[in-house]
Amino acid sequence: MISREEAFVLLKKYNKDPFHIQHALTAEAVMKWYARELGYEAEEDYWGIVGLLHDIDFELYPEEHCLKAPELLRDGGVSEDIIHAVCSHGYGITVGCGATIDVEPTREMEKVLFAADELTGLIWATALMRPSKSTKDMEMKSLKKKYKSKGFAAGCSREVIERGAEQLGWELDKLLEMTLRAMAENEDAINAGMAAEQ
Repeated sequence: MISREEAFVLLKKYNKDPFHIQHALTAEAVMKWYARELGYEAEEDYWGIVGLLHDIDFELYPEEHCLKAPELLRDGGVSEDIIHAVCSHGYGITVGCGATIDVEPTREMEKVLFAADELTGLIWATALMRPSKSTKDMEMKSLKKKYKSKGFAAGCSREVIERGAEQLGWELDKLLEMTLRAMAENEDAINAGMAAEQ
């Protein structure tokens, strides 16, 4: 398996924008948290690398998101199982070039990534509206209020988040609560990772 260090170098080869680096670090931390929480501790690093690399093609090729990723990942020596996981987080979504992603999330890890990806963006956006600018003191009611406000963080698809919860067989509230906890518990580590990039 590709090492975390190699994966991060590969990510940065195609991603320079701090926003995209932060999203990758967030997805990595959240995926590792879920691995531990759901009983996959032995696969924690693997889940993390999938989270880290999931948007590898988005900054340079937004119109071909999840279509260009296999090529970039194969060039970086990434295994086919990780490539499948990365591409599956776009399942059913029609990207800018008109193609619909048909790689289905089958493993629990892939379903978690699909469900939590958009949600992490919505949670960060909610945190930035708070005086503390933090997820650590955010309550579920604040998150749910922002979630229900269709105009807020409109780029974070509620439909995808809800489809993700459904694929996992979870109530939406469970997904919101767990992902918020994952982010709150990892916020300091994510911020430290970003600070190291400055």
